[in-house]
Formats: sequence, structure tokens, C-alpha cells
Amino acid sequence: MEKFQNAAGKPVLQAMVKAIQDNKAFLSEVDGLAGDGDHGANMAKGFTLFEQRSCGEEISFTQGLDKLGMILLTEIGGSMGPIYGTIFMEMAKAEEDAEDIGLPCLAGMLRAGLEGLEHLVEARVGDKTLVDTLVPAVEVLECSAAGAEPFAAALEEMKRAAEAGRDSTRDMAAKFGRSSRLGERSRGVLDAGAASCCILLCAMADGILSLLEGAA
Repeated sequence: MEKFQNAAGKPVLQAMVKAIQDNKAFLSEVDGLAGDGDHGANMAKGFTLFEQRSCGEEISFTQGLDKLGMILLTEIGGSMGPIYGTIFMEMAKAEEDAEDIGLPCLAGMLRAGLEGLEHLVEARVGDKTLVDTLVPAVEVLECSAAGAEPFAAALEEMKRAAEAGRDSTRDMAAKFGRSSRLGERSRGVLDAGAASCCILLCAMADGILSLLEGAA
């Protein structure tokens, strides 16, 4: 199966929620090494609010992304709420009327999310932010779509690209956010946003893989 029904995509969102909840302590620990240590708590708050408000509700993948994005944008503290809120809402807008979501569609959604982020922040690859995770993941999906690769294989490649992007931030000096105050002393630790972005992309991929396997 090379696509999943948009209307049946709520389990993907649930996988993302669980991944953030399960990694709440880890994300706060990473953030505490160079920031204020609240990234995990803020993210878990927003994703849990979404879980509570969508419980029992029939919601599509794109509808859920939009609802999650609005909660993150308006109801959680710090800089990451607006950042992730923008990414998810732009992803949803790109394919809000789609019946099915395949590889080209998902690649386009993530590209729209990235472009929305680029209008919001100046950070680029190499600046020790979630951009270092998101950009390679998007590029891998786009290359896979252009080459008509199997959807499942492309998702596995995206996960590896996201993990490599996350890990690349360990040796960077921060240029944005609270950690930028440390300058060169911020080297040696992961960026918290890059870490949460990797968690979300991998959870999204795994959730989609489960849908594809169930429909096969």
C-alpha cells in the first residue's frame, strides 16, 4: 500500500502524542543543559491538551495537525509553541482536502511546514536548531518521491535523516535561543528542538508505517 486515507490518520497523531509524553523528561533534560529546561514540559502540555480535546472525536490527519498546531501556537509557553504550531498548521493547509496521503503528498506537506517555519525564524542548517533535523528529513522525502521509491522505504530513510540531523547539532555552537548565550560552550550537547523534531518525525513515520501495513 502506497498511501493511507486522510480520514483514517488519527492514529498517526496519537503516536506523535505518545512519543512526546514518553520523552518529556528526556527533552527537559536536554534543554536544561543549555537552555531553561522546560521544553519537555511545554511540549507535553500542548500534546496532552490535544489528546484530551480530540478524545472520542473523528478527526482526519490534516484536521488533527491543524488542531494540534493551533493549541501549540496559542496555549504553550516558550518559542517552540509558535514554531511547531506554524509547522503543523502549514502542513495541514497544504493538503487539507486530500482524501489519500501518499509519499508525494507527505513530502509536500513537510515542505510547506518548513517554508512556513522559514518565514517565522531566520535559523538555517548549521545554526543548532530543529531546522537541522527538519531540512534533511524533508529533502530525503522529496528525493524519494521524485524517484518513485516505495512509501515505506522512504519513511525509513526519513527517520535516518532526522536522526543524523539531530545528532549533527551536538557539535554545533548555538546561534539562536537561550543556548546562544553560551556561544562555544553550547557545543557538546544536542539541541532540544532538534531532538523533539526527530522524535516527532520518527513517531509520524512509524504511525504511517503501521497504517500502511494494516492496509496491505
